[in-house]
Amino acid sequence: MPLTEPAMESSPPVIIGYDAVSALGIDLEEQWRRALAGESGIAPLTRFPLDDEFPVRIAGQAASIDHLDYPFLSARHLASWSSPIFPYGMLSVARALENSGLEITQEIAPRVAVTYSSAIGGLDAVLHADRRMRSENKLPPPYANPNSCINMIGGKVAIQTGAQGPIVSTITACATGLTSILTGAMFIAQGRADAAICGAVDFALVEPIAAGFYTMNGVYNPKDNVEEAPETASRPFSENRRGFVISEGAGAVILCSREFAERNGLDFSIELAGWGMTSDAHHFVAPNFETITRCMEIAVSDAGISPADISCINAHAASTRVGDKVEYDAVSALFGKTPPPVTANKSLIGHAMGASSVIESIFGFQGMRDGILPPTINYREDPEISIDCVADTKRKLDQEFILKNSFGFGGCNSCAVFRKIR
Repeated sequence: MPLTEPAMESSPPVIIGYDAVSALGIDLEEQWRRALAGESGIAPLTRFPLDDEFPVRIAGQAASIDHLDYPFLSARHLASWSSPIFPYGMLSVARALENSGLEITQEIAPRVAVTYSSAIGGLDAVLHADRRMRSENKLPPPYANPNSCINMIGGKVAIQTGAQGPIVSTITACATGLTSILTGAMFIAQGRADAAICGAVDFALVEPIAAGFYTMNGVYNPKDNVEEAPETASRPFSENRRGFVISEGAGAVILCSREFAERNGLDFSIELAGWGMTSDAHHFVAPNFETITRCMEIAVSDAGISPADISCINAHAASTRVGDKVEYDAVSALFGKTPPPVTANKSLIGHAMGASSVIESIFGFQGMRDGILPPTINYREDPEISIDCVADTKRKLDQEFILKNSFGFGGCNSCAVFRKIR
């Protein structure tokens, strides 16, 4: 394919491939089957040893991928790139590219962008190096700092794939994965790239990070310290919600212009029809009703549709008291008394930090493909939240337009409208 001068792209970009790893599994179709069955990926926390006083006891952990046959899973590679964000992130990208059918040749490479990122990055590597210095009086390993650079996962993805277009690390806390997709779309719309490798990975089950979420009163905390079954702990929109469950995961989405896909014979059935981003300018963690509502409004308007055209909403819904209520209020303000069904995937997989919004978007793509919505499990109706959240059981629903919401610390809001191409 001959390289062309940058030209503004007018039609919405399309999705040609995607893949994810979550607490429900490492194979996407297995995860989807379990999601539709209403199975939870939350279990006792075993990522690191727990003493009796450690406040976080449950999590959504990703299964091992060491048995898979990829170069970046070799013992030598893993010895240097010790943070799990690298093998899991690179796996999601490798399989998304395999699914897309896109071969990044030397000719195409300068027009392929990378926006793949992480909200937390490889902080575990720095913490390990610090502990080794204190306990063994040994200097950090040579790869400690590269492991900890948040932009390094994007760099490693570029090295892995050969992509030589624009590269940027989008970091918007819990909205990082979706923001990565929107940033890739910007490069394509501006004619700076023909395709973009988007997504995010986060493995936040590191002692001080997990405990820190507890001390800021964000993570799940059982009432009166009464133990509950782990699989019942993540309960978005529910009257008895008590904070989010920390999870691990990765997701990758391959985005490209429609013209590029058609010219290269790449299949697609979903487009990014519209999107919005806003800043709360309000509070470092508490969401803001006005700016969240406006973010959704912008996304719907950008898609050239009305709220009535939205088939369902894939909610942010982290299971926090304040956050779920504000999201509900914003949905009610935009959609009126009868909003479309609202699914909350974190009830199934927990909160995978920056990766959550891309994993949830991918679950949305699966639902559009199959004409079905996964359930929101563990739901007990909240009198202050009158919502159809597809409680307990999957539901058949043809979906042309879905709205995906994602909101992050610092007031970073991203919303997207995805369209199933008939």
